[in-house]
Amino acid sequence: MPSARDPYDALAYPAFSYPHTHPDRLAVMATLHGLFPAPIEQCRVLEIGCNEGANLIPMAYAIPQGEFVGFDLAQTPVARGQERIRALGLKNVRIFAGDLLDAGAGLGKFDYIIAHGLYSWVREPVRDRLLALCGEVLEPNGVAFVSYNALPGSHLRGMLRDMMLFRVKDIVDPAQCEAEAIKFLHLVASTRPQDDVYRIMIETQLRRMEARQPNVTIHDELSEAYDSVHFIDFVEHAQRHGLQYLSDAELPPPPDPCYRLDLRPALESAAGEDLLRQEQALDFFRMRMYRETLLCRADRMLRREITAEQLRRMLFASQATSIRSEGTEAPVFQLPGGIKMESNHPAANALLVELEKAWPSAVAFDELAPTLAEAGFVLDGDGAAFLMRLAISKMIEFRMWRAPVAAEISERPRASACSRLEGRARQQATTLLHFTINLEDPKARFFLQLLDGTRNRSMLLEAMKAEFSETPVEELEAGIQPGLRMSHLAGLLEA
Repeated sequence: MPSARDPYDALAYPAFSYPHTHPDRLAVMATLHGLFPAPIEQCRVLEIGCNEGANLIPMAYAIPQGEFVGFDLAQTPVARGQERIRALGLKNVRIFAGDLLDAGAGLGKFDYIIAHGLYSWVREPVRDRLLALCGEVLEPNGVAFVSYNALPGSHLRGMLRDMMLFRVKDIVDPAQCEAEAIKFLHLVASTRPQDDVYRIMIETQLRRMEARQPNVTIHDELSEAYDSVHFIDFVEHAQRHGLQYLSDAELPPPPDPCYRLDLRPALESAAGEDLLRQEQALDFFRMRMYRETLLCRADRMLRREITAEQLRRMLFASQATSIRSEGTEAPVFQLPGGIKMESNHPAANALLVELEKAWPSAVAFDELAPTLAEAGFVLDGDGAAFLMRLAISKMIEFRMWRAPVAAEISERPRASACSRLEGRARQQATTLLHFTINLEDPKARFFLQLLDGTRNRSMLLEAMKAEFSETPVEELEAGIQPGLRMSHLAGLLEA
């Protein structure tokens, strides 16, 4: 399909916050690998390809003493972001329209650099300049986040992209391109038997594309530039610019092949003790399609073994809640997604009970130490391994920063001005923990706007009654406290 110089000016790309890019997440992974990253409270963050700042602006709001800079080639989304910055009165963030090929040391130095959804969708000179810029402006203990399409899995996406581009070669209208491309993939899949592997693969990718906004497919699969790369080749590219592989942006989940002892001999046979070759081999096992890779300066000494000293520097939090479970006397903890853990481990139970009380706030290890000591926990090598198992299972999370969330629901609760402004313009909002919440329900969206710190519970009810007069009063009244609790647990309410 024909392309303009700035396709993102002509057709908006949906703008979101990306939790894995938050400097707190980057600092956690850096700390786990032996670095001493800059404190989040005074960090300097650069986002390359920032769109309208939907990822950067909430960070700046929640970290008022930090400094945040973003730029993007497309002027239209940048103008939207600049207006949002003005509306919030933020002085610690600026975004501007600029070409990555022209960017240089004049930007300054940064503790954290973010390049999300860029590397695989630009031409080779721009990709090279991206990593070169990271090498030039990253502070000695800094961390850079770069996401990209990974091989071998992206061979599948590339194959479907070829089919789509074949079908829409002579179509100019972007919306028609997307519709006809999807329609053609359905046709291709329908020609295969129901249980055919080829059909299953196409239909799996179709479900992914159809679950998102059409503009995403237009900019991703139908973009002019679309590159996929093996992990090891990406890292070698980064090394040419004075950078090295730090880690993935998040810990691998429990089913990941890296934890399978039965694969270890085959992995060592294929890759020896070379970490990068092992990671590449694991990507073949994973059929990896996408990576979020963290980089640091090549001269930093990293530690690949997690130690008690590293974890002692952390803050701890958990979204798990204790629940009743029939048929067992052991405590059961459940995550919001429904995953449950039954535990007879005294330290695990004590830790999760304390973190449940504190959520959405995080707690320092020294604050937890007396309770854990009573449960027989010692933060030594075995204790560190125990905490890592809980983190890998998502039962606990590590932080390096205390988000400015309310410890409790006040008499006149106040949601962040950033989330309220965002909620007025779209059916979503970013929390102070940098998660996105859905606001498709008109009542939830209006309720968020009411949480400006001026209303108590009775005043909130009166405002809801005036706006939703056709809804029974009993229903509105019953929703006030759950609505406040949801806002609190989501990290929307400010301290």
